[in-house]
Amino acid sequence: MTTTVSRAAPVARRRRNLLPGLGRASVLYLLALILVIFGLWIPDTFLTQATFKIVLGDQVVIGILGLAVLVPLSAGAFDLSCGAMLAFALVIMSWFQSETGVNTVISAVIAIAACGVVGFLSGMLVVKFHVNSFIATLGMSQVLAAATLWISKNRQIVGVFSESFLDFGRREVLGLPVVVYYLVAIALVIWYVLECTPLGRHLLATGANAEAARLAGVRTDRMVWGSLVVSAVVAGLAGIIYGAKVGSFSNTFGPPLLFPAFAAVFFGSTQFKNRANVWGTIAAVYTLAFGVKGLQLAFSGGVYWITPLFNGLALLVAVALASRKSIPRLRPKAVADAEAEADAAPDAPAPALDQPPRSTIGTPGGNP
Repeated sequence: MTTTVSRAAPVARRRRNLLPGLGRASVLYLLALILVIFGLWIPDTFLTQATFKIVLGDQVVIGILGLAVLVPLSAGAFDLSCGAMLAFALVIMSWFQSETGVNTVISAVIAIAACGVVGFLSGMLVVKFHVNSFIATLGMSQVLAAATLWISKNRQIVGVFSESFLDFGRREVLGLPVVVYYLVAIALVIWYVLECTPLGRHLLATGANAEAARLAGVRTDRMVWGSLVVSAVVAGLAGIIYGAKVGSFSNTFGPPLLFPAFAAVFFGSTQFKNRANVWGTIAAVYTLAFGVKGLQLAFSGGVYWITPLFNGLALLVAVALASRKSIPRLRPKAVADAEAEADAAPDAPAPALDQPPRSTIGTPGGNP
């Protein structure tokens, strides 16, 4: 007598969001909520043209640094040297301006090229010597910090930039700080390469599954290596723009900006595409910035702790959301695998209810 085991088909239930796009664009709702809350709470100081200009201009460097982090992250690599790279580019340019009198443009090109060389060395450590990108770039950041201290002699460098260079980072165009347009231009270039070119698709394939991409013909080593070079160049460009904006160099520049950049990239990875992406990163940068600015204006005294607290909590929430979104994708696959195994042996007798199942450990193929 054959016993037939019936299996109840799982009922799929779709959760309906009350707001359209809430699951994939919650950062926009969060930004709107922040604007409404602080607009009602402190309208005289928050809802002003000056506040919006300050936030838009001050976050440009963090946004560019976030894009520098985004490129290798898309290839499955970390670059923890971006903050130190920013300071390295700025100190090289400052030294050339103070000691040699070389043209500003030539100094900027030399500084960015030096960053590219450092990125090349980081890529060599990761690809040729098989050093984990986290460790390689972390070590490289300390080497860059030492080089920066040596070049600057552990002192500030001020008053060395020309007025034309400072105007490059401080003037306004159509009522907005000009550096905002630099951020948009860099974001558009990186977005186009990642989303609209074969190079970008190869880069994303490497980050999603390097072994599968390699078997498909993608030169994954070159993707990782090149992404670290691009990251270094973009971080160096951020340093040049930062110098044009602040007009000086200090050893405190650079590394403190790395954490908010990473927080924005991870927060942005939960938006729009459920992976690290350009516009999610930019939206996250300004959402966090407006939240911090609102708290600073609301609590005018003793608010030095708000920025690290807000960025830290944002990073924790972003990683938790990204992990939570990855769990449901595993369940349909597990259900499908179980159903496939059951369909492969439809006449297998059901185990007796009054007997414990026998162990399959040590039996060939796991069959009793």
